[in-house]
Amino acid sequence: MNILIINGSPKGEGSNTMKLARAFLSGAGWDNADTVAVADAKLTPCSGCFSCWRKTPGACVIHDDMGGILAKIIAADVVIWAFPLYYFSVPGKLKNLIDRQLPLNLPFMAGGNASGGHPSRYDLSRQRHVIISTCGFWTAEGNYDSVISMFNRYYGAEKCTWILCGQGELFRVPELSSRTGAYLDTVRRAGAEFAAGGIGAETGTELALPLYPRDVFEKMADASWGIAENGEAPTDESLSFTKQMAALFRPDGTERVLEFCYTDIDKTYQILLTAQGSDVITDNFKPYTTRIETPFSVWRSISRGEISGQEALFRRQYKVLGDFDLMLRWDELFGAPGAPKPTPQKRLPSEAARKANMAVLLIPWMAIWIGVAIYPVAGGAAGIAAAALMPLIWLLFKPVLFERISAAAVAGLSLAAMLGQDARAVVTLSYGAFGLMWLAGAFTKTPLTAHYSASGYGGGKAFENPLFMRTNRILTAAWGVLYLITPIWTYILMGTRASAYTGLINSACPALMGIFTAWFQKWYPARWAKG
Repeated sequence: MNILIINGSPKGEGSNTMKLARAFLSGAGWDNADTVAVADAKLTPCSGCFSCWRKTPGACVIHDDMGGILAKIIAADVVIWAFPLYYFSVPGKLKNLIDRQLPLNLPFMAGGNASGGHPSRYDLSRQRHVIISTCGFWTAEGNYDSVISMFNRYYGAEKCTWILCGQGELFRVPELSSRTGAYLDTVRRAGAEFAAGGIGAETGTELALPLYPRDVFEKMADASWGIAENGEAPTDESLSFTKQMAALFRPDGTERVLEFCYTDIDKTYQILLTAQGSDVITDNFKPYTTRIETPFSVWRSISRGEISGQEALFRRQYKVLGDFDLMLRWDELFGAPGAPKPTPQKRLPSEAARKANMAVLLIPWMAIWIGVAIYPVAGGAAGIAAAALMPLIWLLFKPVLFERISAAAVAGLSLAAMLGQDARAVVTLSYGAFGLMWLAGAFTKTPLTAHYSASGYGGGKAFENPLFMRTNRILTAAWGVLYLITPIWTYILMGTRASAYTGLINSACPALMGIFTAWFQKWYPARWAKG
């Protein structure tokens, strides 16, 4: 199959539209496409002499690069047109190329169109056209009317497939790569579907959605020019950057004052975060709720994804003063929205969608701590049943290595209780085994508690956060120590009349430890961030 790309952007291969075109080709699996770079081609405007119809049929009398381009168009099975929107039409040089296609037609009047037309000189019935274009408005809708009319009129609406993306200038902004990258993933999917027969309705709907809401995009677009609103004096680069960052804010109903102190350029700005949106001020500052002291170069590298924000904080490349909760919710409040996700059809969550749940780890142990302490045989049977049900529970929740260890340990201890082993020894040993597992979990690559708290800190990304990992390593060790000393009073309790209530009594310390954990998870990162 012959694939031809006509790159109509004056910016050549580095254009925003070519990023989309290359993503489309990647998805389609077409790695041998030929490209016509219109910006580099020698193309003289059509003179309207009609020699290609009368004197030299099918051949233009202007000798430049158009002859070779026409041959490529005739041979192509799929022509991909990639260009930006210029004044609600195509760039000027691309319009020259379109005009110069006159030799592809015969001069006679075709009767197939109510408005009239000219038949094709060649049989191009097999040929399909994909039009990929970006514009600088918040939406493509209503801005491509003349372009759509021209292509549909010339090639036929049934042969044209459209990928029209508003907010195209965002594809050159590294700080927004998470959102633009998600859109490019959708374009790749569109390429795969097109190669298989046609772009699906769901993908087409996603392609038509704006990358950001109108107000967010227009604020970022206005700030990107780096000039004052009166169009005169240029603004400082750091101010433009801060305004673009502020435009991403998604109100959550809480009033905040976020202060940025760029230490390497001696600039300070405040972003007023309100229920209505955000506003950047450069003087008459208010008391801040959160202050970030950072070199401008570091924060910009973080926003571009060149360095990890969590890693930079762990290495104390910037400091955070005041309310640290804003940093914990940064992706929620300032992060780019992802591409729309298809509605899941399966009743059970996919492997990627499943999350770890601490209750899954605790349930089999509770059968021993409560059941065996009261009725050893019945409790042992409950423990074995709980361990046997673990594989079914993992259909709903993400399995963790420590849960597999727990299932085996609980099954063994429960069997011992059922076979007549001393219940006092079994329960005491179970707490010791549980504590050893937790203490060992503090020294594994991923601390035990991290598996269960990651979903509240960005999911899998949390494992790349060294401060998150250190916090959980400390907490896992603390829980391990607690459960290692629990067997001492457990053994004593089970020798008294309160033996049947051992499990309930032993729940008091973990409850207090849970309160400490909730506090420590916020206190420790905030303390570290203050330097």
